[in-house]
Amino acid sequence: MLRRVLLAASASSRLRQLITTAPRTRAIVDSYVAGETEQDAVRVTRALRAAGLKVSLDYLGEATEDPAQAAAVTDEYIELLGKLSAEGLTPRGAAEVSVKPTAVGLFLGARIATENISRICDAAREAGTTVTLDAEEFEAIEPTLRIAAQLRAQHSDLGCVVQACLRRSEADCRALAGYGIRVRLCKGAYREQESVAFTARRDVDASYARCLRVLMNGPGYPMLATHDPRLIEIAGSLALLTGRAADSFEYQMLYGIRPAEQRRLADTGAQVRVYVPYGGDWYAYLLRRLAERPGNLAFFLRSLRSAGRTS
Repeated sequence: MLRRVLLAASASSRLRQLITTAPRTRAIVDSYVAGETEQDAVRVTRALRAAGLKVSLDYLGEATEDPAQAAAVTDEYIELLGKLSAEGLTPRGAAEVSVKPTAVGLFLGARIATENISRICDAAREAGTTVTLDAEEFEAIEPTLRIAAQLRAQHSDLGCVVQACLRRSEADCRALAGYGIRVRLCKGAYREQESVAFTARRDVDASYARCLRVLMNGPGYPMLATHDPRLIEIAGSLALLTGRAADSFEYQMLYGIRPAEQRRLADTGAQVRVYVPYGGDWYAYLLRRLAERPGNLAFFLRSLRSAGRTS
């Protein structure tokens, strides 16, 4: 119930105004977001790479309705990739970018989004790294997969994301595994209708395990995005059973969540990538993180009470 409330709050403009102006909210934001500028993103990437961790950077924002804004987001990614390359952080995909198709114009039309994503992919290739198309709400999934398929001929390393909470995801994994591509498997952080998504945690976990088996038995490169110890253990067991080398798949975790576990896995020789968001449009991202980790809610509510007393 709490998770559903928080996900609903992520779409509320009134709550957005209250929360983004709360004086103590910044302490929570800083736990999950690298900062607001490219310099912040590069600084955090440099530190994570020094610790032996890979990085995927997300410039926060989604559902862009203005072509100029979609072009600006595209330019932001291109500039970021240039700076990462100049710092020597991108070889062999060490630091890559994650792109939400709606942030670069998907809801303005598939052609606009495809052109913008292609520009980002060109910049990534020049930098020696990769791009992953991020997961979004249900209505964006099918057009995103079509764009990925269209661009695959020119950019064979373009990755995409499957959300285990969706009922279609096992079939999507089977289809994508056949192409031998990079697939990030996550549980999912969007509020969806029961007709298209599993709502019980046990059902989502079971779906994740099924999708995990499909990907680990396929010819592609699985990117296993989870903080769940049980699923991490299952992934390790499947790697042994399928004879997968440590460099043929990777674990992914969110910036600020279980950093000790990130380092522990990396110390075993596993590939570990940290998903690092940055930028000023952090509200929806923050609420989705709170929905995943309600233990942070008490601190968050204290921030709101502080805002109310000072307003």
